[in-house]
Formats: sequence, structure tokens, C-alpha cells
Amino acid sequence: MEKVTHFRPSGADARLRASAFARTYGGKRVFITGHTGFKGSWLAFWLANCGAEAFGFALPPDDDQRLFDQLQLDRYLAVDRRADVRDAAALASAVEEAKPDFVFHLAAQPLVRPSYESPAETFAVNVQGVVNLLEAIRVQGRRCVVVVVTTDKCYENREHLWGYREDDPLGGHDPYSASKACAEIAASAYRRSFFSACETTRLASARAGNVIGGGDWSRDRIVPDCIRALRRGEPIPVRNKVATRPWQHVLEPLSGYLWLAATMAAPGRLGRPDAKDLCHAFNFGPELASNRTVAQLVDELLKHCAGTWRDCSDPAAVHEAGKLNLAIDKAHHVLGWRPSWNFAETVARTAQWYAAEARAEDLVEFTARQIADYETAAQAAGNAWTQAT
Repeated sequence: MEKVTHFRPSGADARLRASAFARTYGGKRVFITGHTGFKGSWLAFWLANCGAEAFGFALPPDDDQRLFDQLQLDRYLAVDRRADVRDAAALASAVEEAKPDFVFHLAAQPLVRPSYESPAETFAVNVQGVVNLLEAIRVQGRRCVVVVVTTDKCYENREHLWGYREDDPLGGHDPYSASKACAEIAASAYRRSFFSACETTRLASARAGNVIGGGDWSRDRIVPDCIRALRRGEPIPVRNKVATRPWQHVLEPLSGYLWLAATMAAPGRLGRPDAKDLCHAFNFGPELASNRTVAQLVDELLKHCAGTWRDCSDPAAVHEAGKLNLAIDKAHHVLGWRPSWNFAETVARTAQWYAAEARAEDLVEFTARQIADYETAAQAAGNAWTQAT
């Protein structure tokens, strides 16, 4: 594939190229697993706009994931490799080819309800995929910074009102949650057994809350379910209206992943002499006010889209957590990271993206503008990464 080093010129692009992350990732080789998914597409797009040389490794996007194509990402990646993270040889070959400075591992089976249908596949992808990646890096002696992305659901959920912290017990009722807890344990074992000195590989994990944002078309996620129902002119089916989640825009955790990796690469930015202070697990979630029920999320979305919803609660449905909140004190105090968009702004920005898509606007330009607007909000919020040099 011919390498393309920049997106089409635009005011939004110009703002991104002057951003703090452009100074970190511009010209760097970045390996991204899961780059065809929802979060992976946003991350690859952001990095490409910042001038990174991005290498993607993922399965082809399925029928429910169109964002990769909508953002025309195949034109801007250095390599777009289509393979399965369970294929250890293919993954090792891709890492060798990329020779990455940074690695972001997002490839996963990411949904709770499908994990009940395919539990073995969920464990194989979510656990063995992490092991295959870290083993390739270990065997090759790769000097790089690695962020393994898991989820807020990796904690043993006690239905507490308070947020879970990074040192709380891991666990999981459903196969998805349990597989992500296992992925965290595997990453921790590799870090302590092989990468503890942080002389070559520097490894951390990132646990994010429930992300929403434009371009998510997955089944069994509330916002895509809302958009599909509204476009059909039907009431939105809501299956668990009282479940509370830490809702955040997709750009929030992505900024956390990018800043975590940047600080591990150069810990002096935070006045820390040793990268080992940063090679741990970090939560990236919203402020407490964004911990809302599913019904509240749908009601907020309907302020921007005409429609109604109906209660489809099923007492016989498979188990899903009722309450789930994250404590983000560690990210705030150690990394100087904080959320930049509140709940209302998060939902508004999400609705605006889908409205732009429905109007057949240029989504490359629109998405770049949303990222640039987010960076402006992050600077106003005093996020440390916006001040990086």
C-alpha cells in the first residue's frame, strides 16, 4: 500500500497538527490492534491526523462497523493488515514489520451479551490475543511503549455506589467481563516477569468506562440501537433502563491512552524520573455527574432527535451489571488527566455526528473538527497533555 502522510488540508487538521499529541506522535511508528473497530478507528484517525505512521492489525470490519470506511482510513495507514490476534505467527510478523515505537492493543470481542453466545471465542480473543501480542514483543526484544486496553467491567462488581479503583479485586460474572479481568492479569504477569525494569518495553493497561460517540454501529449497544430505531421511525427499545454506567465520549479515554503512552515514553514530562512509576493500570472515566441510568441517557439523546422509547425489560435476560462506576483519582493525580466534556456535551456531540452522517456531510472533515474541538475543551479544562512540549 502506498504510504500517505497527511489528510486533506482543513482548518481542523491544522489545529490537530499543532496539538500536543502531534508533537509526541508525529513521525513515530504506532502499531494498533483492532483499528477497524469503533474505538480503534477513532484512535487511528487521530494519530494519522497527528502525523503518526500508523500500522493496523485487525479483522475486517463487520456489517455493523462502518466507521473505518466512513473515515477512509485505508488511504492513510502505513499498513492495513487484516488478521486475527489469535494467530500468533501473523501477529508476530506484523509487529516485526511495524517495528513500533508505540503499541495500542484494542482488538477484542467487546460486548457482554455476545459473550454469552460465544464464551470460548471471547476468552480466546480477549486473553490469548493479549498474550500473543506481549509474547511477540518479548521475543523480539522490542523497545516500545505498550498500552493494553481492557474495560471498567474487569472489576469484581459488587454493585457498589462508589467507583472502583485500580487496586480493587478483578473478576467478572459474564464471560466478557471475566475475560477482560484475565487479560489484566496476563498483562500484569508480563510486566512483572519480563518488563519490570522498563528498559525496553514499558507496559501499562487502561480501563475505560462506557464510551459513546459518532460512528458506533454495533449491535447490543444503546446509542446505535437508538439511532437505528429512530431512523426506522420506531420507539427505541430499552432493555435495562435503570442500569447505571459511566458514560463518556470516545475521545475521553483515547486522550488518556495517548497521554499515558506519551508519559511512559518521557516520564520527565510529569517530573517523574522513573517510568516504573507509570507502568501500571489506570482508569479513564467521566466525572461523577456523568454516571447516569440508561433511561437518562436515552432521554438526553432525544433532546437532539425526535422520537420516543419503550421499556423492553426482560426479567429472564442474561445477567448484566446494574451499577458500575469508576474512580479516576489516579489518572488525575498521577497523569494530570481529567474529562473535558460533561454528560450533556458528550451526548450532544454524539448526536451531531450521526446527524452529519444522515445529511451525507464529509465525515473525514467533520470528525477531524470534533477532535480539534475536543482538544480545545481539554485545554480549557487544564488537561496536562495539552500543555506538553
